[in-house]
Amino acid sequence: MSAVNKLLVLYTGGTIGMQMSAAGLAPASGFEARLRGQQALESGRQLPPWIFRELLPPLDSANMTQANWLSMRDAIVQAVDADGCDAVLVLHGTDTLAYSAAALSFLLLDLTVPVLLTGSMRPAGSPGSDAWSNLFGAMQALQQGVPAGVQLFFNGALLHGARVSKLKSDAFDAFSVLPRRRQGEAVAILPGHLDYRQPRQPVNLAVLPLFPGLQAAQVEALLASGVRGLLLECYGSGTGPADNAALLAALKSAHGRGVVLAAISQCPHGHVEFGVYAAGNLLQQTGLVSGGGMTREAALGKLFSLLGAGLSQAEVEHWFVRDLCGELVE
Repeated sequence: MSAVNKLLVLYTGGTIGMQMSAAGLAPASGFEARLRGQQALESGRQLPPWIFRELLPPLDSANMTQANWLSMRDAIVQAVDADGCDAVLVLHGTDTLAYSAAALSFLLLDLTVPVLLTGSMRPAGSPGSDAWSNLFGAMQALQQGVPAGVQLFFNGALLHGARVSKLKSDAFDAFSVLPRRRQGEAVAILPGHLDYRQPRQPVNLAVLPLFPGLQAAQVEALLASGVRGLLLECYGSGTGPADNAALLAALKSAHGRGVVLAAISQCPHGHVEFGVYAAGNLLQQTGLVSGGGMTREAALGKLFSLLGAGLSQAEVEHWFVRDLCGELVE
């Protein structure tokens, strides 16, 4: 955890750089000049040397897509492997910041430098904004030394990239790591086809929360859209409507066609443990694999990384239940 000699600041847009338009706050370019101007006013801070790159067009993170995740991954790999950067700071909107942190955690496995993501709840320059404290706080943390891997820096705290969730919509401490049970088999040596050098492709994925009254026809319609991976948000420890034979048949048929079916718990502090209830056992028999205590963001990012690497259904299921970067094991 040595001091940073060359930092890439990767600007993707978000509230931190937004400016007022006729329609309201909107993403804006030109943030590098604003950042350098503010740094000149903060001469007391010890900050690493940095270069700046902007992904265009700047995004409201509500518009974030898998293609944008891949663009971020490509820019980070280019900066580290070709440009000699030894740390990366990603500036990002808060709405999908936890999703991007999780996705990058799995897209950048075995990367030997720290990658921090940050943003702000109020735009830089607005009264009472948290923008500069988050941005310069992240820079200072990197200067002092941060372990390799993906983390989120927000409101003075470093948070694990594959465990964090946004829990508040209007407070500076918007992000937290919930105390979900994390247990499983950790991977001692990561295979080369999963590390950050492996290119990925976009994947048709879906997330479906179970709810009372869910109909088999609704699930069948979703599965008929060509999804390659379906993340089911189950009740409690992994239960669902196990007396709905048509729904169970739809899931089992999809699994037989090669669709990866994965389960997480809807409970904020929950985890999947199929063997506790008969309803969980019946659901598991359709082909579901357990996401343990993973968050929605982590499970979705993990499915994207594994399926996007071109792995087979069996390979995805094998690696999904194993800890790759701390998403399952403390």
